[in-house]
Amino acid sequence: MASSMKVMKPLVFEDGAVEVDAAVVADGLGLALPVLRECMRAGKITSLSEEGIDSDEGRHRLTFFSEHRRFRIVVDRHGTIIQRSTLDYGQDALPRSARKPGG
Repeated sequence: MASSMKVMKPLVFEDGAVEVDAAVVADGLGLALPVLRECMRAGKITSLSEEGIDSDEGRHRLTFFSEHRRFRIVVDRHGTIIQRSTLDYGQDALPRSARKPGG
């Protein structure tokens, strides 16, 4: 049986933009998918995209921030996730230092 549903890869580069499957971000931030979407609409989830230079050329670091967590993925030029990390501050707010590029 054929399905008309489009299957999304975890990360896609399209027209100069990076598109990440929301389920990957939700998992990394420890949120249910509907909660992630609600927080994104409310501006409570922010992100930062950095493009590698020199020895990191072809890599991208994508960081997502919630009130208490930072989720980061590093991907290669093909969109393959090569590193994942999460900082979880529990009930404490994410410190300003955790929101800096490259930090």
